Amino acid sequence: MTDRGLKIATIGGGSSYTPELIEGFIKRHDSLPVKDIFLVDVDAGLEKLNIVTELAKRMVEKSGIDLRIHATTNREEALKDADFVTTQFRVGLLDARIRDEKIPLRYGKIGQETTGAGGFAKALRSVPVILDICHDMERLCPDAFLINFANPSGILTEAALNHSRVKAIGLCNCPINMISDMAEKFDCSPDDVFCDFVGINHLVWAKRVLVRGEDVTAAAIEKLCSQSAKEVMANIPEIHYEPAFLRSLGMVPVSYLKYYYMQPEMFAECDRAAKAEGCRAEVIKQVEKDLFSLYQDPALDIKPPQLAKRGGARYSDAACSLIDSIHNNKKDIQTVNVLNCGANADLPDNASIERNCVIDKDGAHPIHIGRTPLKIRGLLQNVKAYEQLTIEAAVTGDYDCALQALTIHPLVGSATAARQILDDILSENKAFLPQFNH
Repeated sequence: MTDRGLKIATIGGGSSYTPELIEGFIKRHDSLPVKDIFLVDVDAGLEKLNIVTELAKRMVEKSGIDLRIHATTNREEALKDADFVTTQFRVGLLDARIRDEKIPLRYGKIGQETTGAGGFAKALRSVPVILDICHDMERLCPDAFLINFANPSGILTEAALNHSRVKAIGLCNCPINMISDMAEKFDCSPDDVFCDFVGINHLVWAKRVLVRGEDVTAAAIEKLCSQSAKEVMANIPEIHYEPAFLRSLGMVPVSYLKYYYMQPEMFAECDRAAKAEGCRAEVIKQVEKDLFSLYQDPALDIKPPQLAKRGGARYSDAACSLIDSIHNNKKDIQTVNVLNCGANADLPDNASIERNCVIDKDGAHPIHIGRTPLKIRGLLQNVKAYEQLTIEAAVTGDYDCALQALTIHPLVGSATAARQILDDILSENKAFLPQFNH
């Protein structure tokens, strides 16, 4: 920390999510003395970076706090002596995401941004970039924490922890959104809700739900069984689980588990939507266009409510809370992505898990789980094996490893479809996958 206070570097600073991050730091200014925020982006994102930076400056000016916002395309300048580095980049921008979602649909498989073949393509592009950032951090800010919420968050966090010396912690807005949803369902404050999360990123279950210390798991499941229950995540289709299934599961599943548990229904909806109104990435492209039009209004000096449509609500709030707890050595409990290190007996020690962790000045420490329930163990181990093969493929550019990763993913499950999808991914992402060009 400098004499002036904390320095934050945000990689992917031109993201539409940035105003929420700025709001989070403004809100916590009394306990979190952030003095300099460097918003970093690539040349292709410069226009958005400039728009977001001006909005961020107006937000800070309105708050009256002593905080400087800097915009740059020079990552080294931003990382030099940073205390925290947050990552929210998208390699290939939304056009790459459109390809990620459409390629699997050609072969009768779900196309989704972070799950299945779409998430696989994104991981191949993103792992080398997160490792580049980590190696820069090793030189320029070796004591900094990396707070990653670039997707697929669990995979990128695991890559950073196993292939660099950086103190990395991964974040997802799913747990915090699930807690907020439970607070709404039980008409209480999110502070009154505790969920015992078990799993990995986008494949997590709340094994128990407590409200003010009372176990309400069964009641929570009954509330989810109601057809009036709203989807927690804005980017996931509104399709309901069968009540008999939820009751037999006995846990609250993250929304992304619908892609696994209700694969035919979710594929049909993804396919229908892509043909009717466009895939989710095409819809988001329009949402982003509208958001950046709003951001350009010189009278706007707050985070606009329309940002909630973007699907990443509360991401930045989770990031600011995590940074606050590390800086202030709070020893509170938050749900983040960290190395397993024996917490979950059914996963490798070097795997990233999404788990309730004690947060202190040294980072995040996962609370011991032991064995996971048998009914979720197989799926969990299967997807983790896919993730570890995907990281290996992304680092080495090994085609055979990539093919095996994609084949064993439960949303692909076919060697023929995996080969066809992989060949299309490599062909249509050639500019972003130099590791495979040998």
